[in-house]
Amino acid sequence: MNIILFFTIILVVTELFEAVMQRASTLMGILEKLNVYYQKSIFLFFLLQPSLYIIFLVILITGVMNIGIIFLLILKISDIFYKITLINKVFRDKDISPTLRESLEWKMPSWFFLMNIGIYPPLLFYSLSAIN
Repeated sequence: MNIILFFTIILVVTELFEAVMQRASTLMGILEKLNVYYQKSIFLFFLLQPSLYIIFLVILITGVMNIGIIFLLILKISDIFYKITLINKVFRDKDISPTLRESLEWKMPSWFFLMNIGIYPPLLFYSLSAIN
């Protein structure tokens, strides 16, 4: 049980780090912050996604590869590549529809950045509970 709690707490800390690094009032603001790192180096961009590496580390250490872990990986990888796609579309191609531009400018509630903390760590905890 201690290792489950340990990895869950580590994931909470890394998700908090990501939330602080990406915090902005709109999705466009998040993309602008991430674009700075993406333009410097794609490796720097991926380095700022430490929760993905924690999940890989958990899989390697525990050997757990159940449906919960797979779903967690799919969510995390989809999130990262969706951000990359949006960054390329907005800043490199400069080809976005007016509807997408409006939705990128919507103000987000302050609790929005804590949503990942409410999703990923509980899912990891549930997935790792299978090892007991």
